[in-house]
Amino acid sequence: MAKPLVRVPDAKVALSTASVYPESTATAFEIAARLGYDGVEVMVWTDPVSQDIEALRRLSDYHRIPILAVHAPCLLITQRVWSTDPWTKLQRAQAAAEKLGASTVVVHPPFRWQRQYSRGFVEGIWRMANETDVKFAVENMYPWRYRDREMLAYAPDWDVTKDDYRHFTIDLSHAATARTDALQMLDRMGDRLGHVHLADGRGSAKDEHLVPGRGTQPCAEVLEHLGRTGFDGHVVIEVNTRRAMSRAEREADLAEALAFTRLHLASASSPAGVPHS
Repeated sequence: MAKPLVRVPDAKVALSTASVYPESTATAFEIAARLGYDGVEVMVWTDPVSQDIEALRRLSDYHRIPILAVHAPCLLITQRVWSTDPWTKLQRAQAAAEKLGASTVVVHPPFRWQRQYSRGFVEGIWRMANETDVKFAVENMYPWRYRDREMLAYAPDWDVTKDDYRHFTIDLSHAATARTDALQMLDRMGDRLGHVHLADGRGSAKDEHLVPGRGTQPCAEVLEHLGRTGFDGHVVIEVNTRRAMSRAEREADLAEALAFTRLHLASASSPAGVPHS
């Protein structure tokens, strides 16, 4: 009897440097290498190392861990990182990705108060995407909620599938916070899905970024879908470990997330219809 045919999934599994917060960007490279991740996604934020291309290159070389993606500084706390002009931020993220060998820049839709930026955002992202081989993968967000109030904080929309982008990032924690169906969003993204942020959530108004399997999101089903369809982008573990009581506890969470991801990617990645005996 022949052994079952098992195909290694095309998708690489990366660790977001945000997943080790409040530890440093440098620590993320160390942990990713030790746990066996395929690479890292650099969250560009207030840590000076995350903003320094040469420092990042040295970390990548030292730990022998590639930088697969760059997350542009789109958060409220990074409004002054790499300029206050949002287009300059994206240009610098593109340059960093090209110099570091990363294939993807992750970008959020604009805040609604960034009126000029938001008016030209869709066209501007297309223009930048046409000038480089780097993917600009626009990420789904969520409404902001407080008690019974809901505020639409992003424009053109937190649901990026309502607009025309070449590539999307799906974030399952954001889908949970938005209380939207992640599998339906995945279907709407179709073959324009370029990047995945894997984390779980329970539908709280707070963006939770739980370890996959600890919330209510269809993390396993999404991964199995990626395996079946031969998704060849990156699956990035972007979880919140700030409540970990020790380095060992943080690493255990990140090891669990990696094992969960690899298991469910591989479980559906054998070609359909291939006989196993």
